[in-house]
Amino acid sequence: PEPVSPSANMSEEKKDSDAIPTSTSSLTVVDNYINGTFVPPTTNAYLPVTSPVPPTTNAYLPVTSPTTSTAIGSVALSSKSDVNAAVSAASAAFPSWSALTIKSRAAIMLKFHGLLRDHAAELAQLIVRENGKNMTEALADVAKGNETVEYACSLPQLAQGKTLKVSSAVSCTDTRVPLGVIASIVPFNFPLMVPMWTVPIALVMGNTVVLKPSEKVPLTMRRVAELVKDSGFPDGVFNMVQGTREVVEGLIDHDDVKAVTFVGSSPVASLVASRCRNLNKRVTALGGAKNHLIALPDCETEGASSDIVVSYAGCAGQRCMAASVLLIVGEGPKQDELLKKVVEKASKIEPGTGPGQMGAVIDAASHKKILGHIEASEQGGAEILLDGRSWLDGPMAKDGGCWIGPTVIKHNSPDDKTMKEEVFGPVLSVYTVSSWREAVDIENSNEFGNAACVYTTNGGHADWFIGRFRAAMLGINIGIPVPREPFSFGGLYGTRSKFGDMDITGDGAMEFFTNRIKVTSKWPVPNVEECISGETLADERAAASGSGAVDQANFAGRM
Repeated sequence: PEPVSPSANMSEEKKDSDAIPTSTSSLTVVDNYINGTFVPPTTNAYLPVTSPVPPTTNAYLPVTSPTTSTAIGSVALSSKSDVNAAVSAASAAFPSWSALTIKSRAAIMLKFHGLLRDHAAELAQLIVRENGKNMTEALADVAKGNETVEYACSLPQLAQGKTLKVSSAVSCTDTRVPLGVIASIVPFNFPLMVPMWTVPIALVMGNTVVLKPSEKVPLTMRRVAELVKDSGFPDGVFNMVQGTREVVEGLIDHDDVKAVTFVGSSPVASLVASRCRNLNKRVTALGGAKNHLIALPDCETEGASSDIVVSYAGCAGQRCMAASVLLIVGEGPKQDELLKKVVEKASKIEPGTGPGQMGAVIDAASHKKILGHIEASEQGGAEILLDGRSWLDGPMAKDGGCWIGPTVIKHNSPDDKTMKEEVFGPVLSVYTVSSWREAVDIENSNEFGNAACVYTTNGGHADWFIGRFRAAMLGINIGIPVPREPFSFGGLYGTRSKFGDMDITGDGAMEFFTNRIKVTSKWPVPNVEECISGETLADERAAASGSGAVDQANFAGRM
């Protein structure tokens, strides 16, 4: 399932084993993974975050837990020379890997699928530790990522080409061939799921991969690289380069990288897509979101309120499918009841990393941005119905970490900054509209196009909104309308949620990671009586005699 924070009506017991391990005595060093081996960058020096970074170093950035703000490891700060080494390894592995049958590649992926399942608890602990999710969300991160691995294992049944006899003596076939080396650049918010959107499908389709994990959450994928090795993938087929902007630019610019996938903020997604386009390089770059939920007067308030809270506060609001804006249609007791239940349920969420709790946001920069939106809304005259700033003085915050609680803001204007900009935190903006049309106009006018949802008990009402939303992933009574495999994930073209080509999973990914090769063929008719006296030359004979149905489009061998 999509990683979510359980709502207040979920009754899972909190167990000590479900929470984050508190010991940070063992600091993990995360190096690059190249050609089947963990290798440091150019030198073996460690640099503090504030130190200047030379263009080619073997420096390390500290990895900090968002829950405690304490160091839990260090990650290599790589240079373009490290990129070159990884791409070289991937290029060398490509001929033999792509020469395997797709069934052979899928068989290795199936072993990997089993290892992810067997190590799910271990991987979830790493996600909790470095990302700050609660344990339920972390386990879901692993499960959803492994669901895409499972889909990749089915590609031998999905990726076959087509064959058709298009005229009496001419046949057309098409087949998919891999591109070569794929670069995949992923964000911090889902340390395992988002890398699994691209890596499994790219590999089973015959490509080799260089992954650039987020420098904020490198521990999970470091362990995954070990499982890749244990699964039996040949060395060089999967590689990782740690680092920041220099690594990203090096991957995009490398001549041997044939396609790039990116998931992150809209400004960076736009830059990545433009840089790839300038090189005539295939790219899909997914950006941010501002997802709208529309609640009609006939909605079922108990279920809708729980779903709304899960959507905006789950994963501390740090996901591109999170609810950002709740538009309530009309005024009255039913609408008041819905908003009251949303605030009540959100107010019962406790800070922490156990099931049902809400974790910290990723870092101080995100924390500051979220606080800034709350303060700007308050100063602009909006009413703070639930103030997450109360967590700033709570017991969890006193122990360190970037804690901010669920927040609900009732706005007086749809033009408020927080109504329009991506917050990427546990903040829900609420606005009352007078009509369906006003609600749709507000949703349509936002510059993003990821997701939208309507809450209603009337199918006709739902159909009206589904036909008018301006987003690619739509929900009916589902505030996190993530398409499950085999359906593909991706925002709407022409918005700031999506740049480049195709969706990033499903059949969109199958298309993205391959070229279609089309072959049109005509074979000479055997000079044997029983062959030439039958139907084989019917079309040619009709053309010669001027009688019968003639395929005028068949120009093969004719002038």
